[in-house]
Amino acid sequence: MASAMFCRQCEQAARGVGCDVMGNCGKDPQVSALLDLMIHGLQGVALYASGARELGAKDQEVDRFMLDGLFTRVTNVNFDPEDIARRLQKCYQMKEKAKSLYEQTYRQQKGGEAPQLTEEAALWQPAAGTQALIDQGKQHGILTWHQDPNILSTIEILIYGLLGMGAFAWHAAEMGKEDDGIYEFIHRSLAATTNGAATLEEFVNLSLECGKWNLRTMELLYDGHAENFQAPEPMKVNLGTRGGKGIVVSGHDLPMLEEILKQSEGKGIYVYTHGEMLPANGYPGLRKYPHFAGHFGTAWQNQVRELPDFKGAIVFNTNCIQKPDPSYTDRLFTWGEVAWPGIPHLEGDDFTPVIDKALSLPDLPENPGQEILVGFGHEAVFKVAGTVVDAVKNGLVKRFFLIGGCDGAKAGRNYFTELAEKVPKDCVILTLACGKNRFNRLEFGDIGGIPRLLDVGQCNDAYSAIRIAVALADAFQCEVNDLPLSMILSWYEQKAHVILLTLLHLGIKGIRLGPTLPAYVSPAVLDFLVQNYDLGGISTPDEDLRHALGQ
Repeated sequence: MASAMFCRQCEQAARGVGCDVMGNCGKDPQVSALLDLMIHGLQGVALYASGARELGAKDQEVDRFMLDGLFTRVTNVNFDPEDIARRLQKCYQMKEKAKSLYEQTYRQQKGGEAPQLTEEAALWQPAAGTQALIDQGKQHGILTWHQDPNILSTIEILIYGLLGMGAFAWHAAEMGKEDDGIYEFIHRSLAATTNGAATLEEFVNLSLECGKWNLRTMELLYDGHAENFQAPEPMKVNLGTRGGKGIVVSGHDLPMLEEILKQSEGKGIYVYTHGEMLPANGYPGLRKYPHFAGHFGTAWQNQVRELPDFKGAIVFNTNCIQKPDPSYTDRLFTWGEVAWPGIPHLEGDDFTPVIDKALSLPDLPENPGQEILVGFGHEAVFKVAGTVVDAVKNGLVKRFFLIGGCDGAKAGRNYFTELAEKVPKDCVILTLACGKNRFNRLEFGDIGGIPRLLDVGQCNDAYSAIRIAVALADAFQCEVNDLPLSMILSWYEQKAHVILLTLLHLGIKGIRLGPTLPAYVSPAVLDFLVQNYDLGGISTPDEDLRHALGQ
């Protein structure tokens, strides 16, 4: 009997194979089918947009919608069938717009009618009604992308990379930070996934090129944040609450957080971050608001345990939403690409409903909490680079460990806590993304005034970690692979996946990935990664530390 769905794009893939009854992320077969159809629709957009670009024509609305569509498909973003159905109808409109652009440009430049595109995605027309779209989506699941399991694996690697990069590019574009090369690559590479004659080698090369363009995307996003909110600086963040009304913002979007801070200023409301919004506390341009009170809770997967205790208003602005607990659905809002059935979705930048809700709710208690340090982006680290380099040369710092990435609910992630605890005291730990929540409340001390735990920031701030590694390599006149640096990364979804592609694009070897390796990487493709990049899974903290330290 055919399965109800099949999805293996995140680390929680059931049995290490794939979710075929219900997604461990929370999506049901109906949502899964609609999201599969989104990829099919975006392939159609890409075919025409790429064809138009080859003729020198482009359209900003089509480009921006591509980012919307890719972001919608990321794990733990959109669970609302009606919302996805509306987006699919717009996807068709964008496909037809790109088609017209392609055909008109061809006529203008070459005369006559443009060659007709015959790929199924180019001919796609959405069914009428949500249920009909669900039925249509069931015909376009990932197992239909290719019959060869190894080529299918490389197509998945590429598409999931595009999803992660699309999310980063969406955030960058929000601040006016764009590079036309990113759009060109997205259209060209996604169009290539419809080519049944394309080879495994071609998809491997496109995946590495995806890593290249993602590095540029993360650079744009970092620049947008730094220009709007000043570069991150080391700052202490309080993990308790202030007495008074409250709003907690969960997700990744800093401009949206600032809008809430602006609109709630002077109204007796304290604003807190949650989950991957924690690094927002390291930006001077955001900390200037006196009612920005600090951080509440830990990582995304703990929200249903933690948010019932937050009696103020709650907003999710990007991925990492999970099925909300009934105890807080009456004060929960979504924004941006995030949607959940029955939860009010905010359009635009008017946050009056959130502010009014916060004012109507009980006060939070005056309950000061632990303080932790954030804000060690590359610019902050560069300011003390001389001290760091001297500490290495003098033998005070023996090694750097990059321990970070996505957190998640599946068993096995305590490995990263134990690993961080066991890192020798003459070593420095760099961390980023929500994986840091496994150990960022522990006390690691310092080495000659250098904190042993340096929180680089959000998942996209892997850009800063890369800049730090390159700067160290320059200081020691060696390659990054020759540095006393070990990368032991946790992953969950597609943004972590595309960061890995960036590291591979840069030729970085010896990365250890966990808790498990991706289910979509076939044995032959994994063998290629092992042979060429020494990429492997984690084992035990003790064994991996012995290997890293050459013992």
